[in-house]
Amino acid sequence: MKKLLFIFTLLLTSSIFAQSYPFKITGTINSEKDKTAIEAATVHLEKARDSSIVTYTISNDKGKFSLEGKSFSKDVKLFISYVGMDSYSKSIQLDKTSNLNLGTIYLKEESNILSEVVIQSRAPITVKKDTLEFNVKSFKTKKDANVEDLLKKLPGVEVDEDGKITVNGKEVNKILVNGKPFFGNDPSITTKNLTKDIIEKVQITDTKSKSEAFTGEKGDANNKTINLTIKKENNKGWFGRVSGGAGTDKRFEGAAMVNRFDNNQRFSVLASTNNINSPGFSFGEIQKMFGGSNIWFGGDGGFSVNGRRFGGGSGIIKSKTAGATYADEFGKGLDVNTNYFYSGSTSNNESKSNREYTLPDRKYFSNSTTISDDENHNHSFDTDFDIEIDSTFLINIKPTFVFNKREGSSRRQEESLDKDNTLTNSYVSSAYSKSEANNFQNRLDITKKLGAKGSFIKASISNRIDKADTEEINKSTIETFGSNPSTENRDQKSTIENNLMGLTTRLTYRFPLIAKKFFLDTKYRYQRDERENKENTFDFNSTTQQYSDFNTGLSSDFIYNDITKTPSVELVYRTKKWRLNFGTGFVNRTLENNDKLRPELNLKKEYNNLDLDASFRYRFDSKASIYFDYRLNNNAPNINQIQPFSDVTNPSNIITGNPNLKPTQNHRAYINFNKFNWQARTGFWFYLSGTLYQNQVITNTSIDDDLVRNTTYENTDGGYDFWGGGSYSKKIKLDSIVSLQLRAGTNVRASKNFNILNDIKEGAKTTSISPVFRATLDWNKVASIEGNYNISFSNTKYDINTNQNQNFTRHSVNIRTKTTVPKKLEWRNDIRYTYNPNVIGFNKSAWFWNATLAYSILKDQGTISLKAYDLLNQNTNAQRRATSNYIEDSESTVLQQYFMLGFSWKFNSLGKKGKIKNYDFHF
Repeated sequence: MKKLLFIFTLLLTSSIFAQSYPFKITGTINSEKDKTAIEAATVHLEKARDSSIVTYTISNDKGKFSLEGKSFSKDVKLFISYVGMDSYSKSIQLDKTSNLNLGTIYLKEESNILSEVVIQSRAPITVKKDTLEFNVKSFKTKKDANVEDLLKKLPGVEVDEDGKITVNGKEVNKILVNGKPFFGNDPSITTKNLTKDIIEKVQITDTKSKSEAFTGEKGDANNKTINLTIKKENNKGWFGRVSGGAGTDKRFEGAAMVNRFDNNQRFSVLASTNNINSPGFSFGEIQKMFGGSNIWFGGDGGFSVNGRRFGGGSGIIKSKTAGATYADEFGKGLDVNTNYFYSGSTSNNESKSNREYTLPDRKYFSNSTTISDDENHNHSFDTDFDIEIDSTFLINIKPTFVFNKREGSSRRQEESLDKDNTLTNSYVSSAYSKSEANNFQNRLDITKKLGAKGSFIKASISNRIDKADTEEINKSTIETFGSNPSTENRDQKSTIENNLMGLTTRLTYRFPLIAKKFFLDTKYRYQRDERENKENTFDFNSTTQQYSDFNTGLSSDFIYNDITKTPSVELVYRTKKWRLNFGTGFVNRTLENNDKLRPELNLKKEYNNLDLDASFRYRFDSKASIYFDYRLNNNAPNINQIQPFSDVTNPSNIITGNPNLKPTQNHRAYINFNKFNWQARTGFWFYLSGTLYQNQVITNTSIDDDLVRNTTYENTDGGYDFWGGGSYSKKIKLDSIVSLQLRAGTNVRASKNFNILNDIKEGAKTTSISPVFRATLDWNKVASIEGNYNISFSNTKYDINTNQNQNFTRHSVNIRTKTTVPKKLEWRNDIRYTYNPNVIGFNKSAWFWNATLAYSILKDQGTISLKAYDLLNQNTNAQRRATSNYIEDSESTVLQQYFMLGFSWKFNSLGKKGKIKNYDFHF
């Protein structure tokens, strides 16, 4: 029976492949009017019976194209389209050896405005000047796919496991819906929650400000913007999603999002709560189950996801969020976009670290443990007004308000040991703080176009007002052992006020040297930041039982001004293929500190430096481009680095500023090359960037026999930081429904840093390389398997202590699977393995396995899900890092294993022909 089944399968497979028709279709596309080659015309082949796409490509700079592949349909139709031209079509009947040369095909100038609409709706890809446009209908996804699922199907677009989107290696930093922001600038809200079925086109272009788009300037070549256009019939109505889940270990999550679109008017609200380290906008999807991989934790107790701030603290986070967005056009010239967000969180975290310090004459060790609890509440409101007075005059106003309230406590224990592991000193502290902070920012941009040759004048003014009030209670004990043992106890209360008044103005005038090609820009920038700090610290008086003894050493009262004036000029040249610019500016910077508590620390410094900016971009043809940029800029020292005040908050690490520091000069260069072959479905890109430092600010530390550190700062030359990467990808279509995507890439980095220990300057050179290999097998609407392997090598070499040179290796394997058999059941797995052979004191390896089962009900509007987080209960974040004077192994609290049952329901009343269906919703 098995032999018969094998023979039947073999015959069936042979029969299927016997019915395929390989083909190669070539030709040249020219303009009928002037007989010149047409570059970037879209050429695609459709099956005659159902108009489904067989393959596609675009013409090169000589107008030539080549279509290769195989079709399981004998009757096909060839289409050629180009914006502003009438389309060309030809019916073709394939045979087993179709090799057709169509010769030169001439396209006529468009005779009917309607023809462009028809062409655009059929062509998979359309190139419009600096915009690449994809027709959503041409890319197959699962029925209920969201925008992220769609983007993963587009050639040249990659979406990593953290949701980061890149196009030919360039990061997407903005996603628009019909040309407008959707819930601010957080791309994940858009990609995770808008469904593919309402999208008509995906447009990709260089990121531009509204003023740059208005004047026709080129945008930021290092970043990309994606604009999603909504189908006209889907631009009126309601849609949204509601989900909730409960699990073991008291884990829970809930989220809701409701949207109403009415052509230019949009209104959306969202809310969520959970205790699984998620921002809450994923509606229980497995991609957001890895609390931490795409979350950055800040030193202020806050964390952010894809650029947006949420709550506070690391470790285990319970968060809640709410938000609303509104966009509308009032009349012809007023465009309004408004957003409100609330985020709140409570967090618990325990972190541990072990450090091995290398001194010129000895080693010593430190171990520390910190336990923290934080509660954070954050409200933010921003509005964007675009006022187009006429076709030459644009005003943009963008006010932003932020209010933050935080309360937290921490307990820290640290000990230092000499090379024989003998305890030298110990430090124990407990702290409690609560704070309130208010922030207001406003930016006004005015743009006026002058004449038709590309001239314009732009002016902007932005101001910032920050006010923060903090109250802290700190208790600590430091014990020093050895020949002169001592104990110091502290019990102090501090009230701290930090205020900032900032003002920045910019003025630009563009004069055309050659109309629309060559320009001279004259610019002036003025910036003033005034920081005010008042810190009153009182020691606890055991007699009065109050914090009444003023501690001058731990108190401060100063005003710090940073004033910058920068006149500059820039030459800009641009053509269809070339873009060049060269600019230079003179920077006059004044740093002034007025210390009311310690007048002897008053200082005023003035610096004069040169800024440079040069770049060029060349597009070889529609498939490849190169970009280069060089910048010389200057960074002033921070206030804590330049103010000659000794910070003795931690008596085992006393820090004093150096008023003689100079600004750091950064020489930064960047080069990027990318190429994508639409026919072969192969893409290649690489980039290299680096910074050379002059007058880099480094630490100068002296350590006594009791391992008490005294640190100040110095300038030095010779530091650098270089990084780069590349990637090659190829998509292989195995048959009509199975494809294989292969990708190989690497990231490299080399840096050199310095520090001074006990009057000896030590340099540490670190190099690292991280190759990654990825393969994705996609069986359309049935299953997909994605696997990647990453290995990281890191080497640190010291100039003096060469015997302390270190080599680190880290291995990582990730396997993702998705099956949709039977049709309504979706099963996802994400399996990760990490191995850190060099980590000491923590787990070297761990398996991390998440899984989810989702079953569709209610005509695919509802989903019941069961997900398992950390099935093997091995989650860890142990890591090792090396600096110029120590090696650190660390880990902190991570989310542990849980299981969760959830339900999700989505609704969509986006009606045909713009009719709005009214519904009442009760949650």
